[in-house]
Amino acid sequence: MSETSPPQHPPSPPARSPLAKFPSAVRAAHDRFLNSGDIADLDTVVIAVVLDHQPTHAKKSGEITAPDTARLIADLGFDSLALAEIVFFLEDLYKVTITNEELMSITTVGELRAFVRAKVIAARPA
Repeated sequence: MSETSPPQHPPSPPARSPLAKFPSAVRAAHDRFLNSGDIADLDTVVIAVVLDHQPTHAKKSGEITAPDTARLIADLGFDSLALAEIVFFLEDLYKVTITNEELMSITTVGELRAFVRAKVIAARPA
């Protein structure tokens, strides 16, 4: 009797990174943050996520920054659905939970950055 080996399956493709469509500098900042905990790298990712999720109708031609004082709804044109998409994205990326109540207290880009910093740092293993 000959021994049969189980059928070979091709290896699964690597899981696609949520940041796959972002510029390499943003992906590198994310990797550096995960390895070093450098807050500046986390801030880079958060700003990139905000700009990526900004509603098309509200984007100003050529604008590639979101100052801390920019109001998410009034200045950047977000609505509650677009803000929820940012939250889902960041929750998935950094394995944190953000409640609706927490989200409702955030009005500016600076508040969002500070909030994400606190959440992510609190969730990191000691």
